[in-house]
Amino acid sequence: MDRSQIEKISKALADGTRLRIFEAISASKCISCGEIVSMRGVTPATVSHHLKILSEARLIACCREGQFMYSQPVPETMEAYTRALTKISKRKKAARRA
Repeated sequence: MDRSQIEKISKALADGTRLRIFEAISASKCISCGEIVSMRGVTPATVSHHLKILSEARLIACCREGQFMYSQPVPETMEAYTRALTKISKRKKAARRA
């Protein structure tokens, strides 16, 4: 994972509302926009905006079924992000020891 993708994911998860939406999506296999709106108490437009940012960061995948839009987590992205952060952390520790 390159540095720009790490930054994009970090920025996507830095917003409290977006993080809560991501947590709700991650807790289920597939969730509709309507379910997110009712659970989080935010407007459909706000949810749509946050889903777009999460999708651009490749943290979620969205698909349309009829008139409904569903979101599901992309665990591979979070796994790669975690590995990248671990790698950065190890580099910093090694630099401090030197």
